[in-house]
Amino acid sequence: MATTDNPPTESSDPSYIDYELFLDPSFSAPAFANTLVLTTNNATDTPLDLSTPLSRVLFDIQEVDSHIHTLTSASALPLLSHTESQAHASSHIVAELSSQAASLNDSYARLEREVISRHEAAEEVQRVSERLWHTVRLGRSVGRALQLGRQLEVQMSEQAPRNAQSREDHRSTVRASNTILSCRALLAANGPGEEGENLEKVHAIAALQRELIAPAERSLHAKAQQVIRDFSMSTLTGSGSTYAQAEDAKSRATSALQTLYLLSPQPPRGGKNTRFEAEWMVQSIQEYLRVALTTSTTSIIRALGVLRTLDDALLLVSARSQNLVALELLLASLKPPPLAGLSAPPTFLVPVLAALETSSLTSYFWRSLASALSPRVQELVKAGGVQARTLKSNRSGVRDMVAESVARGCQVPSGAGKMRDERRMAEWEREVAVMVGAVVGGLGR
Repeated sequence: MATTDNPPTESSDPSYIDYELFLDPSFSAPAFANTLVLTTNNATDTPLDLSTPLSRVLFDIQEVDSHIHTLTSASALPLLSHTESQAHASSHIVAELSSQAASLNDSYARLEREVISRHEAAEEVQRVSERLWHTVRLGRSVGRALQLGRQLEVQMSEQAPRNAQSREDHRSTVRASNTILSCRALLAANGPGEEGENLEKVHAIAALQRELIAPAERSLHAKAQQVIRDFSMSTLTGSGSTYAQAEDAKSRATSALQTLYLLSPQPPRGGKNTRFEAEWMVQSIQEYLRVALTTSTTSIIRALGVLRTLDDALLLVSARSQNLVALELLLASLKPPPLAGLSAPPTFLVPVLAALETSSLTSYFWRSLASALSPRVQELVKAGGVQARTLKSNRSGVRDMVAESVARGCQVPSGAGKMRDERRMAEWEREVAVMVGAVVGGLGR
C-alpha cells in the first residue's frame, strides 16, 4: 500500500505504491485497514485519528488514477490501431458469415422441400399402415374367435341324438371343452402385441362370450356332473349289465371326467403357481362321495330300527362301494390331457386322493361311513325300547351282515377292471374291522 519509505524498484514504473501487496491472492482489505490505522495512531490514544489514514488512502487512489491516465495517453495510438484492426476483422467475418448463413438458409429450404415434407408424409403413411395392420390383426383374431364359436356351436348340437335310432355322442363334450379352452386362451392373450389384444372391446366377441361360450360352459359342466352322479357299475342290486353297457358307462364317465378336468379354473396367467388342481373334477367326486355317504348312513340307521330290512340296506351300501371301486380304477387309468404352462398330475386319481387326504376312495367311504354311524348307533341304543333290545339280541347276526357287506363292497364289479388281490384283501380286512366296530361296538354287551 502506501509506503513512502520504500522507493519503487523499477525505473519503468516510478510509483511508490506496492502493487505486489494488492495483487497478492491472500490480500485482506480489513487487515490492511487495521494495519494502516495502527501505523498512523498510538494504540492508547482516545479517540483515534482516522483522518490521516483516510487521506493516505485517497492519495494512493489519486496516484493510481494518475498512473492509469498516463499509460492510456502514452498508448492511445497503438490502442486505436488495434481497435481499428479488430473492427475490420469483425466486419470481414460478418460479411463471410452472412454469405454462409444465406447459403445455409437456402440449403434448409431445399431440405424442407425435399426431405421434411416427404418425411411428414411418410410418417402419416406409417401411422395409417400401423393402424391398418392393427385392424387386420384384430380382424383375424375376431375371425378366429367367431370360427371357434361356430365350431363350439356345432359340437354342442352333436351332443343331442339326431333321431330316435341314433345315440348321444358323449365324446363331443370333450371336443367342446377343448374348443372352450381355445377360446379362453385367445381371450386371455390380451397383452400388447398378443393375438387377443383389444379383442374384448369388439361387440361381437362380447356377445359371443355372453350368448354362446358361457352358456355352453355351464351346460357342459352340468351334464358332466350329472354323468358322475349317475355313475354305476355294480350288479348287486339286480340290475345286471352287459359288457357293452359296462363299457358305455365307463366311456361316458371318462368323457365327463375329461370335460370337468378341462373346464376346471386354471391358475392366473403368468403367475408363479403352475400347479393345476382340477377343481371341478375333484368337487364332482367329492359330491358323489357325499351323496353316497349320506344315503348309506340314513338307510343303515333306518334299517337298524327295522332289522329285517338291514340286509337290503347293506346290499345297497355294498353296491355304492363297488361303484367307488370302479370309479377309482377308472380314475387311476386316465391320464390328464396336457395344458399349456401347467403341471399335470400323472393320473386323474392323484388330485382326488390329495383333496380327500386318503389313499383309496373305498377306504375313505367305509371309514367316513363308520364315523357317521358310530354316534347314531349309540343314540339308538341309548333310546332303548324294542329296537335296542332286538339289536343287542341279534348282535352276532348284525356283525356277520356288516362284515359281508364290506366284503362285497370291496370287490371289483365286472367290467370295471382289475385290482391287485393283496390290495383288495388288505382293504377288506381293515374296513370290516372299522365298520363292525362302529355298528356292533356301539351295541354293548
